[in-house]
Amino acid sequence: MIKLNASVTDKTNFFNGSDPFDLAARYGSPLYVYNERILRRNCRDLAGMCGYPHFKVNFSAKANSNLAILQIVREEGLFVDAISAGEIFAELAAGFTSDEIFFVPNNISEDEMRFAIERGILLSVDSVSQLERYASLNPGGRVAIRFNPGVGAGHHEKVITAGENIKFGVNPEDIPNVKNIIRRYNLSLTGINQHIGSLFLEKTQYLKSMDALFDIAREFEDLDFIDMGGGFGIPYHKTEGQGRLDLKDMGDSLAERMTRFAGEYGKELTLMVEPGRYVSAEAGLLLGTVHAVKFNGPVKYVGTDIGFNVLARPVMYDAHHDVEIYRRDDLTSGKRECVNIAGNICESGDILAKNRLLPEILEDDLLGVLDAGAYGHSMSSNYNNRLRPAEILLREDNSVRLIRGRDTMEDLLRPYVKL
Repeated sequence: MIKLNASVTDKTNFFNGSDPFDLAARYGSPLYVYNERILRRNCRDLAGMCGYPHFKVNFSAKANSNLAILQIVREEGLFVDAISAGEIFAELAAGFTSDEIFFVPNNISEDEMRFAIERGILLSVDSVSQLERYASLNPGGRVAIRFNPGVGAGHHEKVITAGENIKFGVNPEDIPNVKNIIRRYNLSLTGINQHIGSLFLEKTQYLKSMDALFDIAREFEDLDFIDMGGGFGIPYHKTEGQGRLDLKDMGDSLAERMTRFAGEYGKELTLMVEPGRYVSAEAGLLLGTVHAVKFNGPVKYVGTDIGFNVLARPVMYDAHHDVEIYRRDDLTSGKRECVNIAGNICESGDILAKNRLLPEILEDDLLGVLDAGAYGHSMSSNYNNRLRPAEILLREDNSVRLIRGRDTMEDLLRPYVKL
């Protein structure tokens, strides 16, 4: 086997000595591959990023809710958040206890609220109407509130989650209504939280939102925590030398500001963050097979089994993923070509990479789509009645563990009832 354009996985020893072709033959293509060593390293980097003594990291499980991933995250001392009853169910199955889960949903039903209340899980509401509904179900209970700090950031408009014209959070001008509901139902407001967006690589907007959240915190007495949310980015353009988020610098800034505010507030509040992508993205890679190569006019298309049912981010967010090429034999050339890498979904928008300059790609090559461990399998679907891929874990001892089986044809029909 030869590897082309493979500086990233070579540098990190991502495959731990495993052969990508052997993995694809054994578990099927496409295939999600995770590296345990990288996952644990990312957890430890986050846990140690901030010197503030009451610092807590919640993994945002929407990024990757595989049970094995969740178990490793818990082993590394991280807590977890959830955005649905289904995520809570998975997190409990992975070993998290109720006090290790923070429920931060959006526009949920009374049934989902009851699901959390009955299990003693702290819930955050993000509208005045949801606060009233929760209060009627759990008078005298504990609650957190997500506020809109007026500051947003992110790599795409669809993932900016604070600021103007955004569906998330309670606006500061609604604080009098919030206080009224808390008083009427004898609620205990234990914390406030935010989320400004996803995939930022510098700290300016994040720290600006922290100041806004402090202003909101001053409106309430006896909070236990302030949750800054997540959005910590990773460099998806690694082959172009894109820089990393400076975690230490970010952590030092958070610690300095939180220490100063806690002194002013008169209480050593807990500081929480909710990174999802930073934990799992770089720990995951997506393998897929090239089944066709053709020209349509001047454009060369590389046809693969990596449709947007398998990896939705490029179609949904115009997201970039670096691509490596693996070839079973030693056939190579010095040719580089500008290609469109397409999937097998019956839509013209099913493009994984557009106008990408890469070494020549041949039929039966394997492609390694980097940084696919976050919002990859968790966003996959059975669109076109295609089977969702298996997930495997490359263990630290170099063994390989299947952590989710590939869908079967029977799985496609299991929920249905014939007339």
